Amino acid sequence: MSQPVIIYSTANCSDCNQVKQLMKEQDIPFEVRDVMTSTVYQEEVEKLGFMGVPVTVAGAHVVKGFNLPELKELIAATK
Repeated sequence: MSQPVIIYSTANCSDCNQVKQLMKEQDIPFEVRDVMTSTVYQEEVEKLGFMGVPVTVAGAHVVKGFNLPELKELIAATK
Protein backbone atom coordinates (compact mmCIF):
# COMPACT_ATOMS: atom_id res chain seq x y z
CA MET A 1 0.00 0.00 0.00
CA SER A 2 1.32 3.43 -0.85
CA GLN A 3 2.25 5.93 1.82
CA PRO A 4 0.39 9.24 1.91
CA VAL A 5 2.42 12.23 0.74
CA ILE A 6 2.12 15.51 2.63
CA ILE A 7 3.55 18.74 1.23
CA TYR A 8 3.94 21.59 3.69
CA SER A 9 3.67 24.72 1.59
CA THR A 10 2.65 28.36 1.27
CA ALA A 11 0.59 29.98 -1.46
CA ASN A 12 3.34 31.93 -3.25
CA CYS A 13 6.24 29.49 -2.88
CA SER A 14 7.85 28.62 -6.23
CA ASP A 15 9.73 25.58 -4.88
CA CYS A 16 6.48 24.36 -3.31
CA ASN A 17 4.76 24.65 -6.68
CA GLN A 18 7.59 22.68 -8.32
CA VAL A 19 7.19 19.88 -5.78
CA LYS A 20 3.41 19.78 -6.33
CA GLN A 21 3.88 19.76 -10.11
CA LEU A 22 6.36 16.87 -9.86
CA MET A 23 3.88 14.84 -7.79
CA LYS A 24 1.13 15.52 -10.33
CA GLU A 25 3.40 14.47 -13.20
CA GLN A 26 4.21 11.22 -11.37
CA ASP A 27 0.51 10.59 -10.52
CA ILE A 28 1.29 10.71 -6.81
CA PRO A 29 -1.68 11.84 -4.71
CA PHE A 30 -0.73 14.35 -2.04
CA GLU A 31 -2.17 16.54 0.68
CA VAL A 32 -1.13 20.19 0.86
CA ARG A 33 -0.77 21.71 4.32
CA ASP A 34 -0.44 25.50 4.11
CA VAL A 35 1.67 26.66 7.05
CA MET A 36 0.42 30.24 6.62
CA THR A 37 -3.17 29.25 7.36
CA SER A 38 -2.55 26.86 10.26
CA THR A 39 -0.25 27.18 13.25
CA VAL A 40 -0.65 23.42 13.72
CA TYR A 41 0.95 22.80 10.31
CA GLN A 42 3.71 25.30 11.09
CA GLU A 43 4.42 23.47 14.35
CA GLU A 44 4.51 20.13 12.49
CA VAL A 45 7.23 21.51 10.18
CA GLU A 46 9.20 22.78 13.18
CA LYS A 47 8.94 19.36 14.87
CA LEU A 48 10.49 17.87 11.73
CA GLY A 49 13.44 20.23 12.29
CA PHE A 50 12.71 22.82 9.60
CA MET A 51 11.72 26.48 9.58
CA GLY A 52 10.82 26.92 5.90
CA VAL A 53 8.91 25.21 3.12
CA PRO A 54 8.48 23.14 1.09
CA VAL A 55 8.81 20.09 3.26
CA THR A 56 7.57 16.86 1.69
CA VAL A 57 6.81 13.86 3.89
CA ALA A 58 5.94 10.25 3.07
CA GLY A 59 6.32 7.83 5.96
CA ALA A 60 9.90 8.09 7.24
CA HIS A 61 11.04 10.04 4.15
CA VAL A 62 11.33 13.80 4.65
CA VAL A 63 12.63 16.14 1.93
CA LYS A 64 13.32 19.86 2.40
CA GLY A 65 13.08 22.12 -0.63
CA PHE A 66 12.97 21.05 -4.26
CA ASN A 67 15.71 18.42 -4.08
CA LEU A 68 15.01 16.30 -7.16
CA PRO A 69 17.18 13.26 -6.28
CA GLU A 70 15.66 13.05 -2.78
CA LEU A 71 12.14 13.63 -4.11
CA LYS A 72 12.62 10.78 -6.61
CA GLU A 73 13.60 8.49 -3.70
CA LEU A 74 10.50 9.60 -1.80
CA ILE A 75 8.32 8.92 -4.86
CA ALA A 76 9.82 5.45 -5.28
CA ALA A 77 9.09 4.71 -1.61
CA THR A 78 5.42 5.59 -2.07
CA LYS A 79 4.81 3.07 -4.85
